[in-house]
Amino acid sequence: MDGGAEGSQQPHLILAHKLFLLTHPDVQDIEKVQLKSEVLDSIKSDGMAPLYETLTASSVLELDQSLLDSMRATNEEELKKLEEKIADAEENLGESEVREAHLAKALYFVRISDKEKALEQLKLTEGKTVAVGQKMDLVFYTLQLAFFYMDFDLVSKSIDKAKKLFEEGGDWERKNRLKVYEGLYCMSTRNFKKAASLFLDSISTFTTYEIFPYETFIFYTVLTSIITLDRVSLKQKVVDAPEILTVLGKIPFLSEFLNSLYECQYKAFFSAFAGMAEQIKFDRYLNPHFRFYMREVRTVVYSQFLESYKSVTVDAMANAFGVSVDFIDQELSRFIAAGKLHCKIDKVAGVLETNRPDAKNALYQATIKQGDFLLNRIQKLSRVIDL
Repeated sequence: MDGGAEGSQQPHLILAHKLFLLTHPDVQDIEKVQLKSEVLDSIKSDGMAPLYETLTASSVLELDQSLLDSMRATNEEELKKLEEKIADAEENLGESEVREAHLAKALYFVRISDKEKALEQLKLTEGKTVAVGQKMDLVFYTLQLAFFYMDFDLVSKSIDKAKKLFEEGGDWERKNRLKVYEGLYCMSTRNFKKAASLFLDSISTFTTYEIFPYETFIFYTVLTSIITLDRVSLKQKVVDAPEILTVLGKIPFLSEFLNSLYECQYKAFFSAFAGMAEQIKFDRYLNPHFRFYMREVRTVVYSQFLESYKSVTVDAMANAFGVSVDFIDQELSRFIAAGKLHCKIDKVAGVLETNRPDAKNALYQATIKQGDFLLNRIQKLSRVIDL
C-alpha cells in the first residue's frame, strides 16, 4: 500500500470495495462469481495470507490449504529478507537508511493485510522518524489501512495525531490531503455537514487519488452538499462551481439530481433520485447511511416545494412530483409526525397548510426561556449569599 501512483487509486481500497460488493445481498450471483475471482487474484498476487485466512474463516472464500501454505511461505521468506536489510542498515548505514528499511517492512505488512503487525511496525518506524512530513506520511498509511478495515476509531485517532503534527509544521499539500481524509471520515460517520465543508474546501486542491478517483470525490461533495447547504450556498459553491461542472456529466444521474432539485423540476428529480439510490446503496462508505440519506433528501425537496405556498392541494403536490396522492399523503404524514416538515394536512379538503415557525417568534421564546433560567440561578445564588 505505497500511497498509490499519482492519479491511481490504492489497490487495497479497490479490493475493499470488491469485498464489500461480494457480501452485499443485492449484488447478483453472477457478478459475485466474477468478484470472487478478482478478489482471489488480488490476494494471490500480493500474498495476503492473513486476509485470506480471515475471509475463509467467515466463508466469503473457500479454503485452499496448499494456496494458504504457499502464501505463508512467501511471506516468511520476504520478511526474512526485510529483517536482513534492517540488520544490515543498523550495522553499516545511517539513520535514514535504517528508517527506510523499517518502513519497507511496515509497508509489506500493510500489503499482505496483517493489520496488527503493520500498525506495530509503523509505530516503530515513527520512533525513528524526525521530519514532520515523513511522520505525516506514516499517518496517511495508517489512515489507508484504517479505511480498508473501516476502523473508525483508528481513523479518528490518526486524524487527531495528524492535526497535532501540523502544529509543529507541515506543508500545505499534506494539510489539504488530510482534509479529504477527514471529510471521508465525517461522511462515513454521518456528519454530512462537516464532510461537505471539508470536501468543498478541497475541490481545487484535490490530490488524494489514493483513496478515491476525482469523480467519486465530486459525487460525495454533491451528495453531502445537497442535504446541508441552503439554496444560495448550493448555487454558489456547487451548481456553478467550474470544477464540479467539468466532472458532473461523467457520473450517471448526478447532473439531473443536482440541477432538477435546484431548478424545482420535481418529476425529473424523483427519476434521477431512483438512479442515485442504486449508487448510494452500492457505496461502501454511504451504504450504512442509505435510509438516513434518503430521508434527508426527501425532507429537503418537500420543504423546498412547500416553502412557496401558504396552502396547496395534495393533488397539486402529487402531480408536481409525478407520484400518487396516497404516496404523498403517507410520506408527508411520516415527515410531519417526525417534526421534519412544518405543515398540516386537511384530509377533508385535501389541502396542505404550511405553518412555518417564525424566526422572530422562536427567538422571543428562547429569550424568555433563558431569562427564566437566569432568574432561577440568581435566586439560588442570593440564598447562598444570605447564608
